[in-house]
Amino acid sequence: MGSGNYWLEIFNSYVGSLPLLIMVFLEIIAVVNIYGMNNLAMSLRADAAQCGGVVVEFESDDIREARARKARSRSGSALIYLRGPKFLIYVSGALSMWGDRMWHFAISVFLIELYGRNLLLTAIFGLVVAGSVLLLGALIGDWVDRNPRNKVAHASLLVQNISVTVCSIVLMLVFLYKQWIESIWDGWLTVVCYTVVIVLADVANLASTALTIAIQRDWIVVITGYNRGHLAGMNATMRRIDQVTNILAPLAVGQVMTLASNVIGCGFILGWNLVSLIVEFIFLSRVYRIVPALSVKPPAPEDGQASLERPAERTEGLVERRGSQVEQSEVVTSAPGLSDDDMSLNLKEITNLPLCFGRFRWLLSTCKDGWRAYYRQDVFLAGMGLAFLYTTVLGFDCITTGYAYTQGISGSLLSLLMGVSAITGLMGTVMFTKLRKAYGLVNTGIISSCLHLCCLLLCVCSVFAPGSPMDLRLLMPFLDKHTYPMRGGINQPLLPDRSSIHWTNNTVLFENMPSGMEPDSYISIILLFLGVITARIGLWSFDLTVTQLLQENICESERGVVNGVQSSMNYLMDLLHFIMVISAPQPQHFGILVIISVLFITTGHTMYFLYARKAKRKPAGRLDT
Repeated sequence: MGSGNYWLEIFNSYVGSLPLLIMVFLEIIAVVNIYGMNNLAMSLRADAAQCGGVVVEFESDDIREARARKARSRSGSALIYLRGPKFLIYVSGALSMWGDRMWHFAISVFLIELYGRNLLLTAIFGLVVAGSVLLLGALIGDWVDRNPRNKVAHASLLVQNISVTVCSIVLMLVFLYKQWIESIWDGWLTVVCYTVVIVLADVANLASTALTIAIQRDWIVVITGYNRGHLAGMNATMRRIDQVTNILAPLAVGQVMTLASNVIGCGFILGWNLVSLIVEFIFLSRVYRIVPALSVKPPAPEDGQASLERPAERTEGLVERRGSQVEQSEVVTSAPGLSDDDMSLNLKEITNLPLCFGRFRWLLSTCKDGWRAYYRQDVFLAGMGLAFLYTTVLGFDCITTGYAYTQGISGSLLSLLMGVSAITGLMGTVMFTKLRKAYGLVNTGIISSCLHLCCLLLCVCSVFAPGSPMDLRLLMPFLDKHTYPMRGGINQPLLPDRSSIHWTNNTVLFENMPSGMEPDSYISIILLFLGVITARIGLWSFDLTVTQLLQENICESERGVVNGVQSSMNYLMDLLHFIMVISAPQPQHFGILVIISVLFITTGHTMYFLYARKAKRKPAGRLDT
């Protein structure tokens, strides 16, 4: 585990310092050229001296001026980049993602520890989080659209960090005074504390969703100046940061919790959120000041209008649309059969409705309008295709790692495989930028989809390979009843008892491997993880493709609500895969789950192929590249 993380840190540091290395390389080339010019001048002077001639040293002034200009430009360009909006967004995003990853990992562990190493609270928390985003995703996006960008970012940041801070304080008190709390109100105070923790954690997740929609789906589009190439670069960089923090952040907080205590872990997260809140608030405020376009939110353009055009290019269409809206309102107000008294009576009836019913009806109307806006988008099929990819057990989550544990894979090897999967995810982000530049965005999605599906064929092969625990009687009940060869653990669930778990990462590391758990052959599990790891190259390239398609093809006034509905769809499809596991929880069922997952993923990519076919028939718009 240590060796894998060591090389991963080396790789990440290399990727992070790649622009600096390129700059240094260019400077070395310039110095070599200058050094060659100096040698040439010295040789000319020496030859002239031997011949008794005179050489005019016209090169020396140019060389000195070039050196001074290079030094000024190098320091100036570095300072400009460090103060620029891109760097500030990267730092702010890294801090936010690091805090999110730490908190999502720690809260699951805390809930397990609080409830006697039982998964009930964790399951309730997961259901509440998924259900809240599913129901409120459109409302969150609508709130992002209707408010100024700086207020949305600051409010989301404050709510998220304050919720995590208060939740950490409550958890610290519960851990310190658990026995005393359990003795009050016959234990009902404990239930109240658990409820407060879950509610606060859910509020923090909703605020994090709003912040992600605002920054990663809206701000960076404006910061890049509506340039597709720059937008692809920023999207890829943000995803690389997310991949790195997904590995290192849980590892860091897990080590604190393991070496110290859960109370110290809560304090560590609390301190991180307070510091991160201040830094992110300052950086986002500065980005908002130095990018004037962020303060402008134009109204919705006409349906079908290109959405990645600059605001100035939409002025004429918007004026025409406003005029048509005024005409329509005049027609409504002058409609026959509706006198002024009748209209005033209708308005009075609406205003006389109870406030709660009026608010509830407005919420339902907003949700309905959000889903309608999502459905009428040109990229609807692409977004649905991405959502279908969430219904899978072929990822490095607790389901897959639990299955690997039942197949005799150690925790240290799982951590190493997780580090390798992070590297392949980074390779996917690099491949995305290369393919987009060479073949275009839509074709990049097609290539990524094909690569993803081809790699997942290895997972399908693992179901029928030697060592697979799948019982074919589940598919063909008429087969002769016989004992399927699997050593021990045939009734071992995919999520074993957490009493022997050592929490140090997203992967659960088991301290003691039960005897008799090894399968007859490791071919099946090798094929499974080979397919899962290699498929992440195409997966993350496809994810970035659909993300940029949503950014490019959704108008500014609807980015929030459409991306909110997209988040709801992602959570809905993610819930389905947990329902699948609940319905088939045994290791011998896992092969069926793999096949169902591949079918969902194939359906998602088929939806994207239909979108790509439709998009290629449309004439290309006049957009920046």
